Amino acid sequence: MTSTDTTGTDTTGATRTTDSGTTATGADDGPIALHGPEFAAAPKLVYDRLRRHGPVAPVELAPGVEALLVTDYQAALDLLRDTDTFSKDPRAWPETVPPDSPLQPMLGFRPTAFFTDGAEHARYRQVITDGLALLEPHLLQRRIAEVAHQLIDAFAATGSADLIAQYARRLPAFVFNTWYGVPEEHSARLVAGIADMVESTEQSVVAYTDLVAVVTEMVAERRTRPQRDLTSWFLTHPARLDDDEVVRQITLTMIAGHEPTANLIGNALLRLLTDARYAGSLFGGAMTAHQAIDEALWHEPPMANLSAHYPRYDVTFHGREIPAGSLVLVSYAAANSQAAPSTDGPGLGSGQSAHLAWSAGPHACPARDPALLIAITAIEQLTSRLSDLELATPAGNLLWRPGPFHRALVHLPVRFQPVPG
Repeated sequence: MTSTDTTGTDTTGATRTTDSGTTATGADDGPIALHGPEFAAAPKLVYDRLRRHGPVAPVELAPGVEALLVTDYQAALDLLRDTDTFSKDPRAWPETVPPDSPLQPMLGFRPTAFFTDGAEHARYRQVITDGLALLEPHLLQRRIAEVAHQLIDAFAATGSADLIAQYARRLPAFVFNTWYGVPEEHSARLVAGIADMVESTEQSVVAYTDLVAVVTEMVAERRTRPQRDLTSWFLTHPARLDDDEVVRQITLTMIAGHEPTANLIGNALLRLLTDARYAGSLFGGAMTAHQAIDEALWHEPPMANLSAHYPRYDVTFHGREIPAGSLVLVSYAAANSQAAPSTDGPGLGSGQSAHLAWSAGPHACPARDPALLIAITAIEQLTSRLSDLELATPAGNLLWRPGPFHRALVHLPVRFQPVPG
């Protein structure tokens, strides 16, 4: 249990959800902070302030580290699709961020599909997409269901649970670790490390270094003793990646796969538990887990601000002059809010999946389908086993994890009728 001060800010840095009109720090004519408790509590208010600057606004990602954030839907699409003007390679970014900056694990250059362009990007991405194509959907779904039941069994008889710590964050880790053959004893360590990286805490650099060390050891072992897992597949792919390139693609897919999937499960579960339109859904109502996930992707995308790009030359983009090499991020959350379909009525209809939660353009998420399958199956298994789930605390007391990149709950406490083992 955590303590709070009189402002409702948890002493760990997380902040309570609030409808009281919390605003972010920073003057309207300067960069607005995307870090700290104010942003975590009320990001939508911050995005409204940012729109006063136009489609592209100045922000602060960490103390002293500034960037530009695209908040307009069309401008975001233009940026994500314009590979002639914008590069993904951060090495053009001015040398103003120290090596020990908590932002380095998320934004610092590494030889991966996330930080490269053109043929180099295509080479890395092909290894990832070919590997993911090996995952048979029905076998993956069966594995997810097995893991879900194991996790639910651990708390079903107690009548209460934290669906973030005990379910949403653990389930994707088990699945991803199965894909890559990560030893079970490293699972909790990797999950905690990935969280530190995305939150851009003081432990981010140490956490990333530890993740690389675990994967490097695993890759070296697979080089001499291959197994039936994606690590061995990456090593034998026709692209002929060297060991470090394999390590970097695996760490990329672990970070980019686990964190958004865990956050998506949590955010969609919160919607199911609090939105009146889903009343009765846990008992087989009209609104489905898939619809809750679609709405979460529109309104609470698990990665809210990312897609770092850098202009190759000085450019005027949607009315703002941007010097070459400047860091420009896309706010999926802010852009989505401009184009989101109405939530009035029975829910999202078919064809309404033009959100940017998976990004767009050549760097769109290659793991969308398995991530959706994990999230949908996880929620369906949970709600079929525990159909009387309800929040164990008022929704306004829930805490959100701080950090500029994600939208993620700290905890999701629920109660239910105990189910004997």
